Amino acid sequence: MARWGLVIVGIYIAVALLTPALISVGFLPDPNAGLDNAIYAAPSPQHWCGTDRLGRDVCVRTLQGSGVALQVVLLAVVLALVVGVPVGMLSGYLGGGVDRVLVLLMDTLYTLPVLLLSVVLAFLLGRGIPNAAAALCVVYIPQYFRVVRNQTAQVKSELFVEAAQTLGAGPIWILRRYLFRNVITSVPVLLTLNAADAVLVLGGLGFLGLGLPETVPEWGSDLNLALAAVPTGIWWTALYPGLAMFVLVLGLSFLGEGLEAWVSSTGRDAAN
Repeated sequence: MARWGLVIVGIYIAVALLTPALISVGFLPDPNAGLDNAIYAAPSPQHWCGTDRLGRDVCVRTLQGSGVALQVVLLAVVLALVVGVPVGMLSGYLGGGVDRVLVLLMDTLYTLPVLLLSVVLAFLLGRGIPNAAAALCVVYIPQYFRVVRNQTAQVKSELFVEAAQTLGAGPIWILRRYLFRNVITSVPVLLTLNAADAVLVLGGLGFLGLGLPETVPEWGSDLNLALAAVPTGIWWTALYPGLAMFVLVLGLSFLGEGLEAWVSSTGRDAAN
Protein backbone atom coordinates (compact mmCIF):
# COMPACT_ATOMS: atom_id res chain seq x y z
CA MET A 1 0.00 0.00 0.00
CA ALA A 2 2.81 2.40 0.85
CA ARG A 3 4.55 1.61 -2.44
CA TRP A 4 1.42 2.43 -4.42
CA GLY A 5 1.07 5.63 -2.46
CA LEU A 6 4.67 6.59 -3.19
CA VAL A 7 4.17 5.94 -6.90
CA ILE A 8 1.00 8.06 -7.07
CA VAL A 9 2.41 10.93 -5.02
CA GLY A 10 5.67 10.75 -6.99
CA ILE A 11 3.76 11.14 -10.26
CA TYR A 12 1.95 14.20 -8.90
CA ILE A 13 5.23 15.73 -7.74
CA ALA A 14 6.75 15.14 -11.18
CA VAL A 15 3.73 16.72 -12.86
CA ALA A 16 3.88 19.69 -10.48
CA LEU A 17 7.55 20.26 -11.31
CA LEU A 18 7.35 19.72 -15.08
CA THR A 19 4.12 21.54 -15.93
CA PRO A 20 5.38 25.13 -15.34
CA ALA A 21 8.51 24.38 -17.38
CA LEU A 22 6.44 22.98 -20.26
CA ILE A 23 4.18 26.04 -20.16
CA SER A 24 7.15 28.43 -20.17
CA VAL A 25 8.63 26.85 -23.32
CA GLY A 26 5.28 26.87 -25.08
CA PHE A 27 4.74 23.10 -25.16
CA LEU A 28 1.57 23.58 -23.09
CA PRO A 29 -0.76 26.61 -23.36
CA ASP A 30 -1.17 29.20 -20.61
CA PRO A 31 -3.77 27.83 -18.15
CA ASN A 32 -5.41 31.28 -17.99
CA ALA A 33 -5.42 31.91 -21.74
CA GLY A 34 -8.99 31.65 -23.00
CA LEU A 35 -10.06 31.24 -26.63
CA ASP A 36 -13.37 32.83 -27.64
CA ASN A 37 -13.84 30.30 -30.42
CA ALA A 38 -13.23 27.32 -28.11
CA ILE A 39 -15.65 27.92 -25.23
CA TYR A 40 -16.83 24.60 -23.81
CA ALA A 41 -15.03 22.69 -26.55
CA ALA A 42 -15.31 18.94 -26.12
CA PRO A 43 -12.17 16.81 -25.65
CA SER A 44 -10.22 16.62 -28.90
CA PRO A 45 -6.62 16.28 -30.18
CA GLN A 46 -6.29 20.08 -29.77
CA HIS A 47 -7.66 20.07 -26.22
CA TRP A 48 -7.30 16.61 -24.67
CA CYS A 49 -9.65 17.35 -21.78
CA GLY A 50 -11.74 20.03 -23.48
CA THR A 51 -12.10 23.66 -22.45
CA ASP A 52 -14.11 25.54 -19.84
CA ARG A 53 -16.57 28.43 -20.04
CA LEU A 54 -13.74 30.88 -20.79
CA GLY A 55 -12.10 28.71 -23.42
CA ARG A 56 -9.24 27.69 -21.13
CA ASP A 57 -7.61 24.29 -21.54
CA VAL A 58 -8.96 21.96 -18.82
CA CYS A 59 -6.01 19.56 -19.12
CA VAL A 60 -3.41 22.26 -18.46
CA ARG A 61 -5.41 23.75 -15.58
CA THR A 62 -5.75 20.30 -14.03
CA LEU A 63 -2.02 19.61 -14.38
CA GLN A 64 -1.12 23.04 -13.01
CA GLY A 65 -3.53 22.46 -10.15
CA SER A 66 -1.32 19.59 -8.95
CA GLY A 67 1.47 22.00 -8.11
CA VAL A 68 -0.89 24.45 -6.44
CA ALA A 69 -2.49 21.73 -4.29
CA LEU A 70 0.84 20.23 -3.25
CA GLN A 71 2.28 23.66 -2.47
CA VAL A 72 -0.62 24.72 -0.23
CA VAL A 73 -1.01 21.35 1.47
CA LEU A 74 2.71 20.86 2.12
CA LEU A 75 3.04 24.36 3.53
CA ALA A 76 -0.02 23.87 5.75
CA VAL A 77 0.89 20.49 7.23
CA VAL A 78 4.56 21.40 7.76
CA LEU A 79 3.59 24.60 9.57
CA ALA A 80 1.13 22.64 11.70
CA LEU A 81 3.86 20.11 12.49
CA VAL A 82 6.39 22.82 13.39
CA VAL A 83 3.92 24.40 15.82
CA GLY A 84 2.02 21.38 17.12
CA VAL A 85 4.93 19.04 17.90
CA PRO A 86 6.97 21.37 20.19
CA VAL A 87 3.87 22.69 21.94
CA GLY A 88 2.60 19.15 22.48
CA MET A 89 5.95 18.03 23.90
CA LEU A 90 6.11 20.97 26.30
CA SER A 91 2.53 20.44 27.42
CA GLY A 92 3.02 16.72 28.04
CA TYR A 93 6.34 17.18 29.83
CA LEU A 94 5.47 20.17 32.03
CA GLY A 95 1.94 19.10 33.00
CA GLY A 96 0.08 21.14 35.61
CA GLY A 97 -1.70 24.38 34.76
CA VAL A 98 0.17 24.92 31.51
CA ASP A 99 -0.94 21.51 30.29
CA ARG A 100 -4.56 22.07 31.30
CA VAL A 101 -4.79 25.42 29.50
CA LEU A 102 -3.19 24.10 26.32
CA VAL A 103 -5.33 20.96 26.32
CA LEU A 104 -8.48 23.06 26.75
CA LEU A 105 -7.49 25.36 23.89
CA MET A 106 -6.54 22.54 21.53
CA ASP A 107 -9.60 20.45 22.40
CA THR A 108 -11.81 23.45 21.64
CA LEU A 109 -10.23 23.79 18.20
CA TYR A 110 -10.35 20.04 17.66
CA THR A 111 -14.08 19.79 18.31
CA LEU A 112 -14.90 22.29 15.57
CA PRO A 113 -15.68 20.78 12.14
CA VAL A 114 -12.59 21.01 9.93
CA LEU A 115 -14.28 22.54 6.91
CA LEU A 116 -16.29 25.02 9.01
CA LEU A 117 -13.19 26.24 10.84
CA SER A 118 -11.30 26.48 7.54
CA VAL A 119 -14.11 28.49 5.98
CA VAL A 120 -14.14 30.97 8.87
CA LEU A 121 -10.37 31.38 8.82
CA ALA A 122 -10.22 31.67 5.03
CA PHE A 123 -12.95 34.32 5.12
CA LEU A 124 -11.03 36.31 7.75
CA LEU A 125 -7.62 35.96 6.11
CA GLY A 126 -8.68 36.45 2.50
CA ARG A 127 -7.84 34.55 -0.67
CA GLY A 128 -4.34 33.50 -1.67
CA ILE A 129 -1.87 30.63 -1.28
CA PRO A 130 -0.29 31.82 2.03
CA ASN A 131 -3.71 32.57 3.53
CA ALA A 132 -5.16 29.22 2.47
CA ALA A 133 -2.13 27.44 3.94
CA ALA A 134 -2.49 29.40 7.19
CA ALA A 135 -6.18 28.51 7.45
CA LEU A 136 -5.42 24.81 6.99
CA CYS A 137 -2.44 25.00 9.35
CA VAL A 138 -4.57 26.13 12.30
CA VAL A 139 -6.97 23.26 11.67
CA TYR A 140 -4.29 20.56 11.95
CA ILE A 141 -2.20 21.92 14.84
CA PRO A 142 -4.50 20.30 17.49
CA GLN A 143 -4.04 16.88 15.90
CA TYR A 144 -0.25 17.00 16.18
CA PHE A 145 -0.57 18.45 19.65
CA ARG A 146 -2.85 15.71 20.94
CA VAL A 147 -0.76 12.83 19.56
CA VAL A 148 2.59 14.22 20.70
CA ARG A 149 1.32 15.42 24.07
CA ASN A 150 -0.14 12.01 24.96
CA GLN A 151 3.00 10.17 23.92
CA THR A 152 5.23 12.61 25.79
CA ALA A 153 3.18 12.18 28.97
CA GLN A 154 3.70 8.41 28.71
CA VAL A 155 7.41 8.47 27.85
CA LYS A 156 8.39 10.98 30.55
CA SER A 157 7.55 8.40 33.23
CA GLU A 158 10.04 5.89 31.80
CA LEU A 159 13.08 4.98 33.87
CA PHE A 160 15.63 6.45 31.45
CA VAL A 161 13.93 9.86 31.67
CA GLU A 162 13.83 9.72 35.48
CA ALA A 163 17.51 8.73 35.48
CA ALA A 164 18.39 11.71 33.30
CA GLN A 165 16.49 14.02 35.66
CA THR A 166 18.30 12.54 38.65
CA LEU A 167 21.65 13.18 36.96
CA GLY A 168 20.73 16.84 36.56
CA ALA A 169 19.71 17.01 32.88
CA GLY A 170 17.59 20.07 32.11
CA PRO A 171 14.15 20.03 30.46
CA ILE A 172 15.44 21.17 27.05
CA TRP A 173 18.09 18.45 26.99
CA ILE A 174 15.58 15.77 28.03
CA LEU A 175 13.03 16.90 25.46
CA ARG A 176 15.59 16.95 22.68
CA ARG A 177 17.68 13.94 23.61
CA TYR A 178 15.20 11.44 25.06
CA LEU A 179 11.63 12.43 24.29
CA PHE A 180 11.73 13.81 20.75
CA ARG A 181 12.83 10.66 18.91
CA ASN A 182 10.46 8.52 20.97
CA VAL A 183 7.37 10.56 20.12
CA ILE A 184 8.23 11.57 16.55
CA THR A 185 7.70 8.12 15.03
CA SER A 186 3.95 8.57 14.53
CA VAL A 187 4.22 12.08 13.08
CA PRO A 188 4.99 11.02 9.45
CA VAL A 189 1.83 8.90 9.46
CA LEU A 190 -0.24 11.81 10.75
CA LEU A 191 1.39 14.16 8.22
CA THR A 192 0.42 12.05 5.21
CA LEU A 193 -3.13 11.47 6.44
CA ASN A 194 -3.53 15.18 7.20
CA ALA A 195 -2.21 15.99 3.73
CA ALA A 196 -4.89 13.78 2.19
CA ASP A 197 -7.55 15.49 4.26
CA ALA A 198 -6.10 18.94 3.45
CA VAL A 199 -6.46 18.30 -0.29
CA LEU A 200 -10.19 17.79 0.22
CA VAL A 201 -10.52 20.80 2.53
CA LEU A 202 -8.66 23.01 0.05
CA GLY A 203 -10.95 21.76 -2.69
CA GLY A 204 -13.95 22.54 -0.49
CA LEU A 205 -12.72 26.09 0.11
CA GLY A 206 -12.20 26.57 -3.62
CA PHE A 207 -15.65 25.14 -4.36
CA LEU A 208 -17.17 27.65 -1.94
CA GLY A 209 -15.20 30.51 -3.52
CA LEU A 210 -12.99 31.06 -0.47
CA GLY A 211 -9.77 29.38 -1.56
CA LEU A 212 -7.53 30.87 -4.22
CA PRO A 213 -8.12 33.58 -6.85
CA GLU A 214 -9.75 32.39 -10.07
CA THR A 215 -6.56 33.12 -12.00
CA VAL A 216 -4.78 30.40 -9.95
CA PRO A 217 -5.59 26.94 -11.35
CA GLU A 218 -7.13 25.08 -8.43
CA TRP A 219 -9.34 22.00 -8.58
CA GLY A 220 -12.02 23.17 -6.16
CA SER A 221 -12.45 26.51 -7.93
CA ASP A 222 -12.68 24.76 -11.30
CA LEU A 223 -15.32 22.41 -9.92
CA ASN A 224 -17.30 25.43 -8.72
CA LEU A 225 -17.16 26.96 -12.21
CA ALA A 226 -18.17 23.62 -13.75
CA LEU A 227 -21.22 23.19 -11.52
CA ALA A 228 -23.62 25.01 -13.84
CA ALA A 229 -22.30 23.34 -16.98
CA VAL A 230 -22.49 19.68 -15.95
CA PRO A 231 -26.34 19.41 -16.13
CA THR A 232 -26.18 20.61 -19.75
CA GLY A 233 -23.91 17.71 -20.74
CA ILE A 234 -20.56 19.49 -20.44
CA TRP A 235 -19.09 16.82 -18.17
CA TRP A 236 -15.40 17.30 -18.89
CA THR A 237 -15.05 20.55 -16.96
CA ALA A 238 -15.80 18.70 -13.70
CA LEU A 239 -14.51 15.19 -14.41
CA TYR A 240 -10.79 15.86 -14.72
CA PRO A 241 -10.29 18.22 -11.73
CA GLY A 242 -12.42 15.93 -9.57
CA LEU A 243 -10.55 12.84 -10.74
CA ALA A 244 -7.18 14.51 -10.10
CA MET A 245 -8.25 15.39 -6.55
CA PHE A 246 -9.57 11.88 -5.91
CA VAL A 247 -6.41 10.11 -7.09
CA LEU A 248 -4.09 12.38 -5.07
CA VAL A 249 -6.16 11.82 -1.90
CA LEU A 250 -6.10 8.08 -2.62
CA GLY A 251 -2.31 8.09 -3.02
CA LEU A 252 -1.74 10.06 0.17
CA SER A 253 -4.15 7.79 2.05
CA PHE A 254 -2.35 4.70 0.78
CA LEU A 255 0.96 6.19 1.86
CA GLY A 256 -0.35 7.08 5.31
CA GLU A 257 -1.98 3.68 5.88
CA GLY A 258 1.16 1.91 4.70
CA LEU A 259 3.35 3.95 7.03
CA GLU A 260 0.97 3.30 9.91
CA ALA A 261 1.13 -0.45 9.29
CA TRP A 262 4.93 -0.29 9.10
CA VAL A 263 5.22 1.71 12.32
CA SER A 264 2.85 -0.69 14.10
CA SER A 265 4.78 -3.76 12.92
CA THR A 266 8.09 -2.15 13.92
CA GLY A 267 6.72 -1.43 17.38
CA ARG A 268 5.53 -5.04 17.78
CA ASP A 269 8.90 -6.40 16.64
CA ALA A 270 10.70 -4.14 19.12
CA ALA A 271 8.41 -5.27 21.92
CA ASN A 272 9.01 -8.92 21.09
